[in-house]
Amino acid sequence: MRGPMSDTHADRENGSYDVIVLGAGPVGQNVADRARAAGLGVAVVERELVGGECSYWACVPSKALLRPVIAVADARRVDGAREAVTGRLGTGGVFGRRNRYVTDWDDSGQAAFVTSLGADLFRGLGRLDGPRRVTVTGDDGTTHHLTARHAVALATGSRPVLPDIPGMAEARPWTNRQGTDSSTVPARLAVVGGGGVGVEMATLWQGLGSQVSLLARRPLLPRMEPFAGELVADGLAKAGADVRIGAEVAALHRPDPRGPVTLTLADGSRLEADEVMFATGRAPRTDDIGLETVGLTPGSWLDVDTTCLVAGVEGAWLYAVGDVNHRALLTHQGKYQGRTAGDAMAARAAGRPLDDAPWGDHATTADQHAVPQVFFTDPEAAAVGLSAEQAVRAGHRTKSVDVDFTAAQGANLYADGYRGKARMVVDLDREVLLGVTFVGPGVSELLHSATVAVAAEVPLKRLRHAIACFPTVSEIWLFLLAAYERG
Repeated sequence: MRGPMSDTHADRENGSYDVIVLGAGPVGQNVADRARAAGLGVAVVERELVGGECSYWACVPSKALLRPVIAVADARRVDGAREAVTGRLGTGGVFGRRNRYVTDWDDSGQAAFVTSLGADLFRGLGRLDGPRRVTVTGDDGTTHHLTARHAVALATGSRPVLPDIPGMAEARPWTNRQGTDSSTVPARLAVVGGGGVGVEMATLWQGLGSQVSLLARRPLLPRMEPFAGELVADGLAKAGADVRIGAEVAALHRPDPRGPVTLTLADGSRLEADEVMFATGRAPRTDDIGLETVGLTPGSWLDVDTTCLVAGVEGAWLYAVGDVNHRALLTHQGKYQGRTAGDAMAARAAGRPLDDAPWGDHATTADQHAVPQVFFTDPEAAAVGLSAEQAVRAGHRTKSVDVDFTAAQGANLYADGYRGKARMVVDLDREVLLGVTFVGPGVSELLHSATVAVAAEVPLKRLRHAIACFPTVSEIWLFLLAAYERG
């Protein structure tokens, strides 16, 4: 087997590369970047837009759209500023802002970035064709046969799942794609699903002028501390949304394609909306990428080890990074996996020992211990690590400390009548943090400090010496630590 610097023009002409990456979203780009930095020859394959779901239909457009909504809400929380806020949001400006950040769905800039790394970009559907082989079929029917000397990385992401409900096809529902690329504000929007996508889309479209009904079978944000979903639900209700917990859609009816859609709920009640959006789960985009040619089940989530190698495939060559391994369906976590996997590929290609012990260079340890997530609702909800319930289930001896943000003068100066709550979950045996949750305006910018504390296992006796500036929202750390010390 040739070494990592074996990439030559002749090899590339023959379709031979050290690493082949399926999927050119942020995750795949990070794999390619790390592999190229190590001198490996890389091919990247993309079936849609280079930049992936995150860049065009998820993280980027949703945050571009949400920021004006939250900015106005923040201004209205400050005496003197609220008087200057008149009228409604300019939807043309909001949608234009979104269009700029998604570059009008033109991926030429991101394609240029991939090629600037020295990687070859192939457009089309990439499918495994046995061990280390990939066939790429372009939209025009052209076919390229590629071979990987060292690794193939699957970074194909996930897609929305629509539940099997009568009338679904007739209703022509929105998913996250229509929720972020639409430039028309429906008068009435029903959002089904109380996870991160559902609550963000409810916040967005209510802020843009829709009358939103949010329907969720369980409390909102079920993977966070319970108070997070409660405060977000309260914020949505105060903004005018109709939040229904315990609601389940049993059927849909839309006889006129241009008319309203009727939702029949499990309790027999009905709701009419101009559009309905489902945010009820995701499935891996692995159904048509040739998994069966290497002994795996098409359409399945892929089990991986700490270096993101796929289980059940011999030869240490197939990796799955990002959504497809189902560890954390978050762009930043997938990028972390991509960097780690790219480094592991380079080490294996060069015959170097792997540093795959916990917190090693080739170990995605944070996937189990320090996953940060933020939902840009009003109020924002941010968390890292384990919730109190998750920590107990994992067998830790814990103590949870709760503090209301009104204790911090910085929070009160940030917003008059600031409402929010923070919790830290402490491992009593080691006196380090297992998890932290913040809910309140502007708390997303507090999360990285919590992530550092959880990932680095900073002892609480040392953490108390990390002084928060006065008067900032981050003073909440002082009150959390003081509450813990008081017992």
